[in-house]
Amino acid sequence: MKLNHLNLTVNDVKAASEFLEKYFELQIRNTRGNSFAVLFDDSGLVFTLMKGDQVSYPNTFHIGFIQESEDRVNEINQRLKDDGFKVEPPQRSHAWTFYVKAPGGFTVEVLS
Repeated sequence: MKLNHLNLTVNDVKAASEFLEKYFELQIRNTRGNSFAVLFDDSGLVFTLMKGDQVSYPNTFHIGFIQESEDRVNEINQRLKDDGFKVEPPQRSHAWTFYVKAPGGFTVEVLS
């Protein structure tokens, strides 16, 4: 069995979907104004975003994008920094990893 659908409630669907498209290569397939977006990855994951006025995830909640190499983690980290996101450098933990607060109100882990 494979997890193949995830829905997040976000406070800015457009910004969140553009972030996921730009940094993690998800493809936006459908939108309904600023209230709903459907994205896909190249493995068949259906990732939907729904608009919510009060978005509040627990501090430890996050989604993760596993990369093929530590170099790729470093590249994404630098791109985010260059674009003005506040991200710490990757560090060795359970993997070569860092976290970033995504537009829309959720956290993303990038790791290899």
